Amino acid sequence: MASTPALPSLSAAAAPGAQGGQLARGATGQLATAAVATRFEAVFLNTMFQQMFTGIDGEGPFGGGAGTGVWRSFLAEEYANSFARAGGVGIGKEVQRMLLEIQEAAAR
Repeated sequence: MASTPALPSLSAAAAPGAQGGQLARGATGQLATAAVATRFEAVFLNTMFQQMFTGIDGEGPFGGGAGTGVWRSFLAEEYANSFARAGGVGIGKEVQRMLLEIQEAAAR
């Protein structure tokens, strides 16, 4: 199974050229906001997937043990990261648009 690169952490906002916790402007700023927006969407989706798994009991020879909860949390996180990398459900794009608007307003 091929491993996929991890999503950037929320600290990606401190991209090269960023000062005082603000996201950088220009092309670097767009990359930084895209990374933050994708990570934000992944965190949201992870929370949603975790809630979806709460009512499911394990079954079969490998279900219902102490490791089921841990395995499910890893599975939910990977689902969320995979969905976010593939374009998500649209939250990330909206978050990025809003971050760029805030940057432009701050630059004026």
